Amino acid sequence: MFSLKFLSLCLFWLLVVLHIPSSSALWPLPASYESGEGVVWIDRNLTFQYAITTQSSSVLNGTSKLDIASSYAIVQAAIQRAQERLLNDTFVPWKFHPRHSDFEPPTNATKTFIKNVAIQQNETDSSAVLKPMAGEVSENYTLSISTSGNVAITAISSIGILRALDTFTQLFYQHSTNAAIYSPYAPVAIVDAPKFAHRGLSMDVARNYYPPSFIMRTIDVLAWNKFNRLRLHATDAQSWPLDIPALPELSTKGAYRKGLSYSPQQLADIQEYGMYRGVEVYIEIDMPGHTSVIALAYPELIAAYNVQPNWSTYAAEPPSGSLKLNYSGVYDFLHTLWEDLLPRLAPYSAYFHTGGDEVNPNAYNLDDTVRSNQTSVLQPLIQTLVDYNHGYVRAAGMTPMVWEEMLLDWNLTLGPDVIVQSWLSDESVAATVRKGHKVLAGNYNYWYLDCGYGSWVDPPPSATNPYYPYFDYCSPIKNWHLIYSHSPFASISTTNTSSPTYVPASSLDLILGGEAHIWSEKTDPVNFDSVVWPRAAAAAEVLWSGNQDANGRNRSLLEVGRRLGVWRERMVERGVGAGVVQMVWCTQDERGCVADGLE
Repeated sequence: MFSLKFLSLCLFWLLVVLHIPSSSALWPLPASYESGEGVVWIDRNLTFQYAITTQSSSVLNGTSKLDIASSYAIVQAAIQRAQERLLNDTFVPWKFHPRHSDFEPPTNATKTFIKNVAIQQNETDSSAVLKPMAGEVSENYTLSISTSGNVAITAISSIGILRALDTFTQLFYQHSTNAAIYSPYAPVAIVDAPKFAHRGLSMDVARNYYPPSFIMRTIDVLAWNKFNRLRLHATDAQSWPLDIPALPELSTKGAYRKGLSYSPQQLADIQEYGMYRGVEVYIEIDMPGHTSVIALAYPELIAAYNVQPNWSTYAAEPPSGSLKLNYSGVYDFLHTLWEDLLPRLAPYSAYFHTGGDEVNPNAYNLDDTVRSNQTSVLQPLIQTLVDYNHGYVRAAGMTPMVWEEMLLDWNLTLGPDVIVQSWLSDESVAATVRKGHKVLAGNYNYWYLDCGYGSWVDPPPSATNPYYPYFDYCSPIKNWHLIYSHSPFASISTTNTSSPTYVPASSLDLILGGEAHIWSEKTDPVNFDSVVWPRAAAAAEVLWSGNQDANGRNRSLLEVGRRLGVWRERMVERGVGAGVVQMVWCTQDERGCVADGLE
């Protein structure tokens, strides 16, 4: 029985062992990556040389000196971060080499030092670089490191340079003797570009509060993972932590306590912080559902407020309450809200999300301006509300976004500019595209990071057993393997016209990308990192370079897991409390930990 099966196993492990070291440093994996086994070291006096091509008038395309200055500021800030990261990272990858092995290069041998990084930006940024629409600003870059220590980065935009510098810092390790910083991968040749234009995390900051500094630190981690969007789900039924100077009681009464709300300056600081890292921060104010907190300041605007004990008749979660649909006072309120908020957001973001998920028709049986839960009555009223809101969003120079229910359940007529956020299924993504709208994927069966931690609603004392074992609605936990297995194109068919996931090949570009989601019923700053990371990183790689190789084959999860483990350790070294990918025995064994039954 010394058979072909045994030889195949040997070949398999040989390929694994040979393949892992060449790419284990990088997350997300670049579109094209070649490396060697030469060692180069970082000179402690490392310098960066940055130049922008400005000679072509066609390249300028209406830009001004301000754009060049902005580009310079963005890149210079990124260079400073890269220098600090290279010189201060203390990551020693001992967990990914055999136990007690001597895997590091000798420190007493002749060294080749990297003394300068040459950065060339080949086009002048347009003003869109500060708040781009999806795909409007190139993130492409090239990165090369020679065995003689020469480093060259080229990109079309300043954002591409940011992405290149984040990749560059991942190629280096701290020597365990603290003698120096080295890379064992020279020569390196990378040509990189994202697969999807919109790569985001949706972060709920309403159900639990997160300090601005925590959100900014999360932006840093998003940038390392090459995410380019952070959507702040800023308000919900439970709290309104957003200061609106024209409506001060919204937060003074709606925040959980004084000090747990975001001032206009804090919000601007968060958005600007993201801008300098290539992460566009945009805001969602969900309505007409998920708005019961407004009743604390303006009770006349909300129907079915905090109905107990049968809240589930009127809302997806407590407290119940929805904006009234046929009351002029609601529109007076919205006018004041949008006139205050949207002009403050517009300098930093191309998008504004007006919500629209989980609207419960029964709430409108208790709306004294409607008194009906019939779709035929409610649909035109919701259409009027959404049209009104989107008019203000457009007037502020931003693009409206909605949840899929507005299009697919309520059959609203949406403007061609409106981006639809899907969360219920792959079929919803396809249906949205077939209706001609741009869409963001984020199927909750794969990319909801809060799932599987159990119900946050306690069972009533008389009904304990029916709720056992107290799962939440979307259990189980979405482990990184499952997250990585899914992509916005996962179930899309371009050939089977009878399939519910059919999309014409000519319309695939309407799928802009997607977002992973973290809702905060059971997440706060204490456990956020371990809940989100490194699982969100799995979605980040799918969105940046896909989960298949250049030949269309699914990547080996053994190889992916090794790289994700390395990346997790690097994030931990940088202060992120990311969860464990595998125990050390698995990472130190060259074969890894593979399920039995390999054929």
